[in-house]
Amino acid sequence: MTPDALKVADDLVVSMHYTLTLDDGEVVDSSVKGDPLQFLQGFGQIIPGLEKELYGMAIGDNKKVVVAAVDGYGEIDPDAFQVVPRSIFPEELDLEEGMGLRMRDQASGQLIETYVAEIRADEVLLDFNHPLAGEVLTFDIEITGLRAASDEELAHGHVH
Repeated sequence: MTPDALKVADDLVVSMHYTLTLDDGEVVDSSVKGDPLQFLQGFGQIIPGLEKELYGMAIGDNKKVVVAAVDGYGEIDPDAFQVVPRSIFPEELDLEEGMGLRMRDQASGQLIETYVAEIRADEVLLDFNHPLAGEVLTFDIEITGLRAASDEELAHGHVH
């Protein structure tokens, strides 16, 4: 089957340009001035609400996809906030609300992304939700390429 005859389906490498906007019209991200996003369809490498809307599209197809928060980065989890002492941060670190931080989980040793939600006198409120949690996401997409994934890509679960 020629690439022109392919339609988005599981186990294909999809190349796609996109522009992501929020409800207020703010452009959050775009691939249009760079390389298209490449991923393996059906492997959960993009948010579920977008992935399911791509099935059946062909090279050159354009589509506007609106993704509810639950099908994107999830709703805001009120349990994903934690108050920590200001003293755990280096004094020279100029904390600002909205600032992204990487912290190491004491139990697992894994790096965790968090955001400064609020700075108080002696405490800092950290938000462990994804920054786009709770947001309705609008994607303007164009499929720019489709090809069968190699055996190696399928085995590794990502595009090479």
